[in-house]
Amino acid sequence: MGAKPKVVLDTNVLISALGWAGPERQVYELCLQGELELYICRPILEELMRVLDYPKFKFPGLHKVWFMEDLLRIAELVEVDVIPPVVKDDPADNYVLACAAAAPADYLITGDKHLLSLNTYGSIAICSAATFLQWYQERGAPS
Repeated sequence: MGAKPKVVLDTNVLISALGWAGPERQVYELCLQGELELYICRPILEELMRVLDYPKFKFPGLHKVWFMEDLLRIAELVEVDVIPPVVKDDPADNYVLACAAAAPADYLITGDKHLLSLNTYGSIAICSAATFLQWYQERGAPS
């Protein structure tokens, strides 16, 4: 039996998964179904809770609660000790890299241009949700 891919979903992917149909939601649903191992850290959770309350999104209160409950149920919380100074233009992105390294994740799935421009971080592939889904569908679910 092959190992399930280990993933970290950036905040922008999680927000898109909650609010809209598309590749981000499909990746999140794979996590909910247990097809992927999802990892998260406190800085991502804190950013997510802050962004969920942005007025522009207008997410209903209960939807936010249910989403957070599901996320905390399926994701493994990892501690982030060392924050690498890799992304100079947006230092907050470095927490996402640190989370992926602490997991250690196979994939960091993001829509962030600074992170996507890296392509990899150590042995971690950095890609969009659409790119990850294409890879996942080509190879099939782990057996």
